[in-house]
Amino acid sequence: MTLLNWIDFVVRGDERGSLVAIEGGMNIPFEIKRVYYIFGTDEGVARGFHAHKSLQQVAVCVSGKCRMVLDDGRIREEAWLDSPSKGLLIGDMIWREMHDFSPNCVLMVFASEYYDEGDYIRDYDTFLNGVCDVHHSSSC
Repeated sequence: MTLLNWIDFVVRGDERGSLVAIEGGMNIPFEIKRVYYIFGTDEGVARGFHAHKSLQQVAVCVSGKCRMVLDDGRIREEAWLDSPSKGLLIGDMIWREMHDFSPNCVLMVFASEYYDEGDYIRDYDTFLNGVCDVHHSSSC
């Protein structure tokens, strides 16, 4: 099993340049209720360090690159987001961290729900306990 679920977006273009269309329910597997982007992150600064109880997201690095770490409490994987034509689908109850932002990085995120602070899990041990509860795992 892998946590790295990629979406390849169709790139359209001609001699004038390229275009990627993002459509909720089409190439994004949910209705988009919120879009935000991270930019201007200083060298050495990491972001994220949280999970969501009930939220799906697709992260796309529209400029530059960053390293994404995903963790479901059992598997921890990482990948570089470095293409405006690839999105990384992140489901609920997945711990996420973003590292190594390039100076020109713009990381755009499409979310399935509106902002809700109550949906965040910001403590890793609390996250692990929640994962164990969900999976009823004896290995926790």
